[in-house]
Amino acid sequence: MTTRRPRRPSEPVASAFHAAAVQAYGDASHLSPVTGRPAPRRYLVELWQRRHFIWWQSRGRLVTGNDDSRLGSGWLILRPVLDAIFYWLIFGLLLRFDHGMDNFVAFVIVGVFMFQMTGAALTSGARTIASNLSLTRAFRFPRMALPLADLVYDVLQRLPTIAVMFILVIAIPPHETPEWSWLVFPGVLGLHVILNFGIMLLLARLSTLLPDVSHMVPFVSRLLMYGSGVIFPIARFTDNHPALHAIIQLNPLYVLLTMYRQVIIEGVTPPASSWAMLAAYAVCLTIVGGIVFWLGEESYGRDQYR
Repeated sequence: MTTRRPRRPSEPVASAFHAAAVQAYGDASHLSPVTGRPAPRRYLVELWQRRHFIWWQSRGRLVTGNDDSRLGSGWLILRPVLDAIFYWLIFGLLLRFDHGMDNFVAFVIVGVFMFQMTGAALTSGARTIASNLSLTRAFRFPRMALPLADLVYDVLQRLPTIAVMFILVIAIPPHETPEWSWLVFPGVLGLHVILNFGIMLLLARLSTLLPDVSHMVPFVSRLLMYGSGVIFPIARFTDNHPALHAIIQLNPLYVLLTMYRQVIIEGVTPPASSWAMLAAYAVCLTIVGGIVFWLGEESYGRDQYR
């Protein structure tokens, strides 16, 4: 039994179709490939040109992102509050880690609320390419706009929770009172946002090379939480282990949370060394992450990275 070969369109039909397409849309000289990797300077220019898209995509997600629950955006505030209460009950009342601390409640609240910003960056960075495959395959745009939109979205939704954090540390005994040091909080937050962006860029690129990265993120996040002093003063337990203590002191998240607590709880401005270290981490991580992400520009959206 012989199989019939598919019929090829005759040359007159193909020529007629080509002529109709040229008449309707012109020749193909004005078309450009969906994928590609422009030069770094051109890439940044194109990214800036998409700033309105990034902003409105973030705003749109902010409005509709929690429509699947009754409390909606209220979970953005309720979740860190519940986490802070849980960790305070376990580490404060049960394990008595609050010994020798004036305000362990504020210590936990600041740690939990601010660490969750980085926890969200880890999760969104590992998923930003996979969750936008249809967009990357259909349109030509700088793919860095995707993690940047995720970053803007997270900052917008965290602003109300930061306000709640300040209200809690003022309202819950022993009460913290506003200090002049609180004025430098936006500076620490700005470096925090830059640091998170670098993390997102690196994870976004790594997730296309190793799709299992998204499954490892919860374990990495938990390791960072316990290794950064989020819920208990970790430096107190590493004094007798110099090598481990030095590693903890170099942890950028530990430095970050220490600066937040110095500003909010202790009422002092962090030392210049802390500012320099955090700024170096944030800038270097973002530059390295940007280069690594840019190098993989042409590969995003391929089937093998699903």
